[in-house]
Amino acid sequence: MAVIDANNLILGRMASLVARRLLNGEEINIINAEKVIISGRRDATFERYKRYIDRGSREFGPHFPRRPDQIVARTIRGMIPHKKMTGREAYDRLKVYIGVPPELSKEQANTLQEASITRLSTSNYTVLGDLSKRLGSKF
Repeated sequence: MAVIDANNLILGRMASLVARRLLNGEEINIINAEKVIISGRRDATFERYKRYIDRGSREFGPHFPRRPDQIVARTIRGMIPHKKMTGREAYDRLKVYIGVPPELSKEQANTLQEASITRLSTSNYTVLGDLSKRLGSKF
């Protein structure tokens, strides 16, 4: 079981690396999901995610999450074949948490250098926790 600290990691890069590891059979727990970085202009990012949420209705889908842990899980789900058995099994091996849960506080958390914010050369980014609050999340 691997524990990944998502603090200051770029969402798309982290999701692609985690999806590959999940498909290889690894069990992964992601902590601090609210501190993930989404690169791009803040207002453009908000508008894009707002369109995702407004697309579905309460009765009919698609339903897009507002909480940061669910947004991270949904992003990773989009990078695996979640409608096939191998993708479903891989997705079941993923757990995403807001903050650090008590059962994982004693575990050694790793980070992914390939997805770190230091790779980002611009200052245009949004923290996922701020985006979620703006979208109406109550986490």
